[in-house]
Amino acid sequence: MSLAWTQHLVVVPIVLPLLCGAALAPLTQGWHRLKFAAAYASALALLANALALAALADGGWPGGIGVYLAANWAAPFGIALVADRLSAGMLVLTAVLALAALHYAQPRWSRIGVHFHTLFQFLLMGINGAFLTHDLFNLFVFFEVMLAASYGLVLHGYNVERLRASLQYIAVNLVAALFFLVGTALLYATTGTLNMADMAQRIAALAAGGQSSTLVLLQTGVAVLALAFLVKAAMWPLGFWLPTTYAAASPPVAVMLVLMTKVGAYVILRLWLLLFGDGAGAAARYGYEALAWGGMATIVFGAAGMLATDTAGRLAGYAAIVSSGTLLAVIGYGQPSLVTAALYYFIASTIAIAAFVLLIELVDRIRTPGAAMLALTAEAFAVEDTPAEPKGRGVPAAMAFLSLAFAACALTIAGLPPLSGFVAKFGMFHALVNPGPDAPAIGPAGWTLMALVFVSGLAAIVSLMRFGVRTFWATEAVAPPALHAAEVVPVAALLLVSVLLTVQARPVFDYLARASEDIHRPALYIDRVLGTRPVPAPLPANVPGSASAGEAP
Repeated sequence: MSLAWTQHLVVVPIVLPLLCGAALAPLTQGWHRLKFAAAYASALALLANALALAALADGGWPGGIGVYLAANWAAPFGIALVADRLSAGMLVLTAVLALAALHYAQPRWSRIGVHFHTLFQFLLMGINGAFLTHDLFNLFVFFEVMLAASYGLVLHGYNVERLRASLQYIAVNLVAALFFLVGTALLYATTGTLNMADMAQRIAALAAGGQSSTLVLLQTGVAVLALAFLVKAAMWPLGFWLPTTYAAASPPVAVMLVLMTKVGAYVILRLWLLLFGDGAGAAARYGYEALAWGGMATIVFGAAGMLATDTAGRLAGYAAIVSSGTLLAVIGYGQPSLVTAALYYFIASTIAIAAFVLLIELVDRIRTPGAAMLALTAEAFAVEDTPAEPKGRGVPAAMAFLSLAFAACALTIAGLPPLSGFVAKFGMFHALVNPGPDAPAIGPAGWTLMALVFVSGLAAIVSLMRFGVRTFWATEAVAPPALHAAEVVPVAALLLVSVLLTVQARPVFDYLARASEDIHRPALYIDRVLGTRPVPAPLPANVPGSASAGEAP
């Protein structure tokens, strides 16, 4: 008996960037083209592999779950990697954003530092590992790999502002890593395991046993562990560091930071539905209410931040906080049909914010200090703008692209029609108002969440349109900026993906509905992970009954 070759695809998203990053580490700056080609080929291979995993999870594996036992040790003693519809979808999203970031970085940003591509590959390894691992300690390891690589990338092309923001970012995440380690240790002390499936079984048994001291230690460990994830997910007030870091990071690095903010929310979604789902007995729905109201507070903080700032980088940071807060509130609300729409919103908002952070640098090339000052003065003193006679001048191609791309990003982030942001928010509203026969009717928490999602969209469109007016209409003497094709293509590609999400909303929703149904059935994961057996070793040639043994005399 041997392992099917398709099972080995589960480990490729971890091994491939690890090998690519290690191979690129010794190369100096003079090998830039080779390093870019290797990194880009790695990202393309990761995209192809992720699409293959999504296809296998959606019909090729029993229960839609593929389990890979590292070193051929059975769970819970060995390391288990799990690929399902949700993790495969996250791998596809990661590969798409990585390709866009690498393409944008090629003419300028990747040439500034020697080890940009090496750190970028290690970052991909950490993110992919966090999506695939089913073991808490290895989740910690992948988080640390991801964060260590991001420390170097945030400092990439350093200046005073970037150095100051990176020190804050590193300090906050080091504290979060300490919380992660302490929380993991407390959970291991109470459950005796680090495998998530095995831990889910033992938590249900501990909750049924009712030993107060053990339950208090368990709840303390869960709370400390949650703090680590919520720092990464930028829940208020733990996300104070995020807007400053987004504004200071280079554009291709900021794209990956957008995704890294969502990794924390993804882990909370995965862990809480597995450990504290409806099958957890007395521990069911532990912490859900705190997640719901904390997520709503995060939405309020993000929306207020967008209204209070006029810096594009900070606008993107606060938009990411609103997106993350929405997902956390949905997790805490605990309605499966709402999770489907929230996952669609997760993907749509991540792509839109990523396109926006790439667009910021291009837009800044037309935002001269004089134009910005004129716009602020006209706004402050209510200067009337008397329209001049039309001169019949055509709009340069660069200005047309920037303005249309900005409008598309603004509409998607704010959730206005006709792009994917509107589809996502409409889906969430529909799920809240029509919860289904097995779900309770919408209550005060649901109405509050709906109102906050609506108000945050209004805050986003006011803030983004204010920025757009100051940028594109501040003065008539705006010179068209010089745009490199490598900078335009990734922005256009991400916006095209957003359009495809809108046009193909039904197939995407169907896929995410199946993914949501899977993660709301923790017993299925427990059976698949703990029930997967190692591949037996081949019998020696001289053992009777083996395929190569000789015939008996």
